[in-house]
Amino acid sequence: MESVQIEVTKKLLEINTIKIQPTNPFTWASGWKSPIYCDNRKILSYPKTRTFIRDRFVDVVRKKYPEAEVIAGVATGAIAIGALVAEVLGLPFIYIRSKPKGHGLENLIEGDLNPNQKVVVIEDLVSTGISSLNAAEAVNNYGAVVIGMVAIFTYNFPHANNNFKKAGIELTTLGNYQVLIDTAVELGEITPDQVETLMKWREDPAIWGK
Repeated sequence: MESVQIEVTKKLLEINTIKIQPTNPFTWASGWKSPIYCDNRKILSYPKTRTFIRDRFVDVVRKKYPEAEVIAGVATGAIAIGALVAEVLGLPFIYIRSKPKGHGLENLIEGDLNPNQKVVVIEDLVSTGISSLNAAEAVNNYGAVVIGMVAIFTYNFPHANNNFKKAGIELTTLGNYQVLIDTAVELGEITPDQVETLMKWREDPAIWGK
């Protein structure tokens, strides 16, 4: 899996999906200051990269979850790539909203999902893991069963890993923070002396930069 993660990371860096700026940090929607920003939606604009990511997701699902009956994408970032994965696998697709829509049927889950169906959830990015696990909980509350979650990238925050462990949900990612740092150093995207700053940020992102 590590060789796949390295290849995925290189492709994300090539199309500037991941930006690393230790000296000029970004501000996340949460208010956190961050030396890194990941926008996986850009993948959809690059057909070769998009297909590569889709096929790696397909490989994971076929290998780890051959019993999967439904593919679910978490809105909004994983809807398109999740639908592409479902198409290749020949499986039904649903997507999960962050909150029920405020009109009509007020659905939280869009698409047809039956109780007891086995679901693999597709995510584009995992940070704290809260929104991802909320999506999984919505599926389980519907009476279906989340058998695993697959994401493009995770920051590998310790509390996020603990959240997944407590929820009993297996998370598999095509890329992660440590592989990103190692690959970025190898490619000359960052200098070795910037690594310490990047690793310190991940230890406690809520207070970093304050």
